[in-house]
Amino acid sequence: MARAQIGIGANLGEAGATVRFAIDRLSRFGTVAAASSLFRTPAWGVTDQPDFINAAVTLETELEPHALLAALKGLEAEIGRVPTFRWGPRTIDLDILDYEGVRLDEPGLTIPHARLHERAFALVPLAQIAPAYEPLRDALPAAEREQVVEL
Repeated sequence: MARAQIGIGANLGEAGATVRFAIDRLSRFGTVAAASSLFRTPAWGVTDQPDFINAAVTLETELEPHALLAALKGLEAEIGRVPTFRWGPRTIDLDILDYEGVRLDEPGLTIPHARLHERAFALVPLAQIAPAYEPLRDALPAAEREQVVEL
């Protein structure tokens, strides 16, 4: 059984309810060992869009990284995600932020997540449930961390 760290975000429709629904549905793929609070964060990358609701979970899973990614993409589709453009608005986004003991750098899957170290919207919720990520969170500029508001 591996421990995977999953980032969750949404900014379309009832984003908070969608994030909670996704957290509940992740139990299909293992045991949700921890779930962060929900956080409101400004959009990143393309900023002219609604704020996001973000969270993180620790998922204990038997799925290998590629199978977990496929399961997450299937759940996104089930919830109603329609591909738009990079960093665009979305009904739901499920990302593998880290996967215990695994380092990958392949097309379509990088573990740990390639830009995790620069994203307060991922690190603030993640550090809430996994203290090992506190140093990465704390290395971010204070102004960025302060934009991530717990709901």
